Amino acid sequence: MTATATATPVLSLEAVDKVYKVGTFGTAELRAVRSATFDVNAGEVVSLIGESGSGKSTLGKMVLHLVSSDGGTMRVSGKDVTRLKGSARRGYYRDVQGVFQDPFSSFNPIYKVDRVFDALHRSYFPKVRRAEWDGRVHEALESVTLRPDEILGKYPHQLSGGQLQRLLVARALMLSPKLLVADEIISMLDASTRIDVLNLLVELKQRGLGILFVTHDLSLGNYVSDRVVILYKGRVVEAGATRAVFDDPLHPYTRDLLASVPQLDATWEEVEAREAERTARLAGTCAFHEHDPSAPAGAEGLVEVADGHQVGCFRLGADDPCPLDA
Repeated sequence: MTATATATPVLSLEAVDKVYKVGTFGTAELRAVRSATFDVNAGEVVSLIGESGSGKSTLGKMVLHLVSSDGGTMRVSGKDVTRLKGSARRGYYRDVQGVFQDPFSSFNPIYKVDRVFDALHRSYFPKVRRAEWDGRVHEALESVTLRPDEILGKYPHQLSGGQLQRLLVARALMLSPKLLVADEIISMLDASTRIDVLNLLVELKQRGLGILFVTHDLSLGNYVSDRVVILYKGRVVEAGATRAVFDDPLHPYTRDLLASVPQLDATWEEVEAREAERTARLAGTCAFHEHDPSAPAGAEGLVEVADGHQVGCFRLGADDPCPLDA
């Protein structure tokens, strides 16, 4: 990992919440994100992993200020960015950029793809002469393994999804951001181009960029990330170094997620046997309460059970079991 433990995180979330009003008259509440706390360092990929509806995309949108938070604190390089308005928000996007799931939706189909660079030129670099700007665009495209002569002057439908995603990454890099939020950016790409985009993220990490990689696919998180944050019902239930969490998952939800992933090196029966052994080893225990017996059942937050490995209480709601209630 490039970043050191003493360095100020590029992104720091502390007890961040998001509550939506739901129901016919908006009288009920849905707590989409519950006290989310984690960091992303420079030169690091942190994968935010969870099933659909877990709150991971909501978290990504809050970091990008596309959705407002309802509690907690967000910091970028130590600066409080929880509430931004006007020019402060515009300046924020020099440091934090996002790339999303559907690359085609980021382009107006009636305009050539060059337009995204022209808009950036007008908004952030109006004093840069055209010849110099064109050189910067070419350099940015080449940095994500795209040939400018094959990309510029084309309409979105003339390019592949993988090309469009890398083009959007190139656009983001032109602002020299500190953090990139990559929200399900390869879920709509075919297998032949997924690896190219994943390898690009690894290269960007090696250049010092902090990356929050939002995904529901554990195999992708395992491939690309230094650390993982497991999200369930809006709550962080386990977090830590990728190998620590994937090799010894402690929370029932993490174990269920991993057990659902097909494995090329094992048959269904072998996977079932491994999970049965792990379940038996952890039966009747809650790793959270083993390390913090005084905490009430259903307590929010994490405890560190090993170096770089944190886990939350097994109880996630009124209908979820907890050994303390047995």
